[in-house]
Amino acid sequence: MVQFTHLRLTGFKSFVDATDLPIETGLTGVVGPNGCGKSNLVEALRWVMGETSARQMRGGEMDDVIFGGTRDRPARNIAEVTITLDNTDGSAAAWRQFPDLEISRRIERGSGSLYRLNGKEVRARDVQLLFADSASGARSTAMVSQGRVGALIAAKPAQRRALLEEAAGIAGLHGRRHEAEGRLKGAETNLERLDDVLSALDGQARNLRKQARQAAHYRTLSESIRAAEAVVLRQRWLAAIRTLDQARAALRESERGVGERTAQAATATRARETAAEALEPLRRAETEAGARRHRLTVEREQLRAEADRLQAARADTETRLAQITRDHARETARVSDAEAALARLEAERSALATAAAGEDEARERGRTDLQQVDAAVTALDAEVTRATEALAREDARRAALDRQVAEVAARADRLARRREDLERSLEAAHARALDPAEVDAAEAAIGTAETALDTARADRQRAEDARAQARAAVDAAREALQGVAAERASLRAEVKALEALLTRAAPGAGAWPPVLDALSVAPGFETALGAALGDDLQAALDPAAPAHWVDLPPPADPPPLPGGIDALADHVRAPGALTRRLTQIGVVKDRATGDALRHDLGPGQRLVDAEGTLWRWDGLTVRAGGGAEAGTQAAARLHTRNRLAEITAALADAEARVSAAETTVDAARTVLADTEHREAAARTAARTAEDGLASARKAHDDLRRRRAEMDATLASLRATLAQVTADGTEATETAASARTDRAALGDGTAARATLAERRAALSTARATLVETRAAHDRLLREIADRQRRRQAIDAEAPSWKTRLDQGRAQVAELEVRRDTVTAEAARLAEAPALLDTRRAALSEALETAERGLKAAADALADADGQARAADTAARDADRSLAEAREDRVRRQAEVEQGEAACRTVARAIAERLDCPPDGLVAAAGLDPDADLPPLDDAEATLARLTRERDGMGPVNLRAEQELADLDEKTGALTHERDDLTQAIARLRQGIAEINREGRQRLVASFATVNESFRDLFARLFGGGRAHLEMVESNDPLEAGLEIMASPPGKRLQVLSLLSGGEQALTALALLFAVFQTNPAPICVLDEVDAPLDDANVDRLCHLLEDLAAGSSTRFLVVTHHRMTMARMDRLFGVTMVERGISRLLSVDLRRAVDLTENEPRGMA
Repeated sequence: MVQFTHLRLTGFKSFVDATDLPIETGLTGVVGPNGCGKSNLVEALRWVMGETSARQMRGGEMDDVIFGGTRDRPARNIAEVTITLDNTDGSAAAWRQFPDLEISRRIERGSGSLYRLNGKEVRARDVQLLFADSASGARSTAMVSQGRVGALIAAKPAQRRALLEEAAGIAGLHGRRHEAEGRLKGAETNLERLDDVLSALDGQARNLRKQARQAAHYRTLSESIRAAEAVVLRQRWLAAIRTLDQARAALRESERGVGERTAQAATATRARETAAEALEPLRRAETEAGARRHRLTVEREQLRAEADRLQAARADTETRLAQITRDHARETARVSDAEAALARLEAERSALATAAAGEDEARERGRTDLQQVDAAVTALDAEVTRATEALAREDARRAALDRQVAEVAARADRLARRREDLERSLEAAHARALDPAEVDAAEAAIGTAETALDTARADRQRAEDARAQARAAVDAAREALQGVAAERASLRAEVKALEALLTRAAPGAGAWPPVLDALSVAPGFETALGAALGDDLQAALDPAAPAHWVDLPPPADPPPLPGGIDALADHVRAPGALTRRLTQIGVVKDRATGDALRHDLGPGQRLVDAEGTLWRWDGLTVRAGGGAEAGTQAAARLHTRNRLAEITAALADAEARVSAAETTVDAARTVLADTEHREAAARTAARTAEDGLASARKAHDDLRRRRAEMDATLASLRATLAQVTADGTEATETAASARTDRAALGDGTAARATLAERRAALSTARATLVETRAAHDRLLREIADRQRRRQAIDAEAPSWKTRLDQGRAQVAELEVRRDTVTAEAARLAEAPALLDTRRAALSEALETAERGLKAAADALADADGQARAADTAARDADRSLAEAREDRVRRQAEVEQGEAACRTVARAIAERLDCPPDGLVAAAGLDPDADLPPLDDAEATLARLTRERDGMGPVNLRAEQELADLDEKTGALTHERDDLTQAIARLRQGIAEINREGRQRLVASFATVNESFRDLFARLFGGGRAHLEMVESNDPLEAGLEIMASPPGKRLQVLSLLSGGEQALTALALLFAVFQTNPAPICVLDEVDAPLDDANVDRLCHLLEDLAAGSSTRFLVVTHHRMTMARMDRLFGVTMVERGISRLLSVDLRRAVDLTENEPRGMA
């Protein structure tokens, strides 16, 4: 296996400086006071092996492993730990080419960790696998702490099972089995979903086939509509061309009128311009006169402002003169203060120079005295330390020999009793031998259980098939229900929309409902009624309404309708007020009949057809679609009411069909529930059969395990009996040797007396050292205070000199400023007299400017009247011209509208028929010589075809393609369902294989660990017996691990009933048993001896020595116990000389012992 050889820390927790820890063969101890950083070494080792939890590192986040700084040392941003491995035997298969492996983990604050192996960056997973392959790692059994021992003692049996799983290499078995069961459940759920999807897809396929037939009919109608559109667009194009020619002729006439009126407007404009040119010089003259008056007015205001400024300047001068006087006095006082301060500082400097004489000699004498006393204290301290260590070693050796004598004697007695117990146990084990017939019966039970399982699985498959058929029936019924429910929802939505439309108030009805709401017309006659009555349908029946119908008696002799045609009253149910009107309106079957009969109409009579064409007795003819908007709205309202009645009847039929479909769905769901219940029962029976098979196999495995345990017990008893006999002989010899060694040591009284004298001398020397250091420190402080004061004086004196120079300069400057301000005050006193003279001259010039401005304004008013008259004449001419131009614009707009209409029709032709207007006849396949039907007839035919196509509702033109895609998807899902069924079978088989393999490996591991645990327990306790038991379940995979122990002289009992030390020692025996089953290259013990007494610590140390000598594992032991320290091959001490900074010191005890033993031999 690989070997751990070296650990290096840099910036990791308290190890801020680079620290090296060699990991050598045998036992390596790490000691030191609490809180000095011993556990940081263990955590560094776990961290570099891949620990990912900050809490396991005793931190809140992983950055906490970086040195955080102290009062004297700044924090670091990087921490690095490096472990060196010896791979000369090539145990690390992935890195066999490297004899040495250097693995480092580096973390930068805020950036995460980086792993390197021999300088090459690798993944954390690679490092974790490398250590896991070597039976080590951050959380392996090789990392044993006091907390882990306590957790093992307090753990429940089910939690202790993890130790067996780790020893057997199946620690992840439960997770893998749970994952497989989750995948099985997910696969079964997916299978059910696939069945649902396939049923839904079958329903969609049926709908798509029906939609494909609708799409074919839709295309046929679209071709007919294209032909009708060609006729309509041809007629519209010809009408648009005629309208455009008429508009262009009117435009030419309007342009001639614009030319005549343009000449008249030009003459008037020239006259207005002449008047305006004469007006401009007069305006300039008036402006100049006004500017002269304004300039003089401004000069007068400026004189006033200047007088005010002079007054303010005189006041400001007086204020400045007073301020200068005050500043002069203040600066004179500052000059006096600076002169006094400079004199005081010079006197203090002279006094300090006198006091500083001879301070160098005094400082040197104090330093020499301190060094001498400190050297004496250091020498005494070293002597006391050496004497203490020597005495501790002698005491430990004497105590160990005393205990060894007592323990060996007691052990001999225990071994004698143990030999008798083993002989009796061996006889009892032979009597409990297992009968082979029981194993044969268990194998027969497995065969019966497998047959029952096959039968149950066949029943489950039949139940699943029946459930699938029932699911298909439910899906078919649900699909039918969805179809009729969708139809019902559509009808309900249309009823709601029509009712909302009918509830709106009729246009212009106001507070009186129109007679339209009281009518009922037969289907097909709505348009005829709207065309016949038009706006009259909006009149009310209420006499109070502004427009209303009055119920008059029928006329005495009404004229008959021509040609014996039916009256509109025969097709309309209306109030009596409309009888006279409706009986005089005839209904013809077509337009030709109306044209023929309109000449025979009497006064007040009318004819209408179903399309809405109207013939009135006075010759008025209104084609369908050309009537009043009110008539069209009334027809639409009547259509809506009839459609509402039709849909209401259809909705009642849809409700009945939905109820029947719901009944069918409920019946299918009942059948489905029954099949699902049978399927669940079949699944339960299959699981019961599987459990029965598992129980039979478990019983068979238990019998085999019991037989294996019995064989192992007999072998163990025979081996233990032989070992106990040999141990008894060895114990007698060891006791005699220990008594001889103890007598040779003596009691150590002389060494203790010598140590006491040296400690007293050391105490006296330390007191002298404290006094000498205090005197030396006091002298240094006095010298430093004088130096600081001299430096302060040197720094303060230039400041006072600068202030003195500045004050003197400021006094001189203030005297100059005072003379300047005095002269300015004298000048300002003479200025008011000059201002009075300028003010008198300015008043006279202002009166002259006022008279000139009045004369210029009068001349300008006369010229302005003449200009306004010319402007009025010009505006009249411009208005006449604008009217002519507006007429031309209207004519141009009509031409543009005509052109736009032609473009619109041309664009419609291009969009719908993809050809220019000239190619319309050829593109549509029309006969160029044949007469086209009138535009109204063509539009009616187009509307009828469009209504027929729109009446089809939404049509899926991609139904055929979607049907092909759906068939392909159905095939893929069917194949996926077959794959899923096979995967479920494989998962069930895989779970059974995992359980079987896990049981076998766990039983084998249990036997190995149990045997090793018995041996280690006897060695640690010097006798006694212990074993492991599987409890809480007959299944090894679910059973807990109970520890049964019988220390020497005590009965057999569970771990929790032992004393604290016995619990810790028993737990360590179990951990070492697991460790021996799967050994690691390193074993770290972190203060595991803390709860043990001296006797148990001695036994633990003996065991560690044996394990270290009998294997290549290297042990790293963190301890506080002096006996454990004495048994180490080498010691590393962790100290904290500087607060918060750990240091590592080393002592090789084995080498020290060799040197001690060889020293007398060399002297001889």
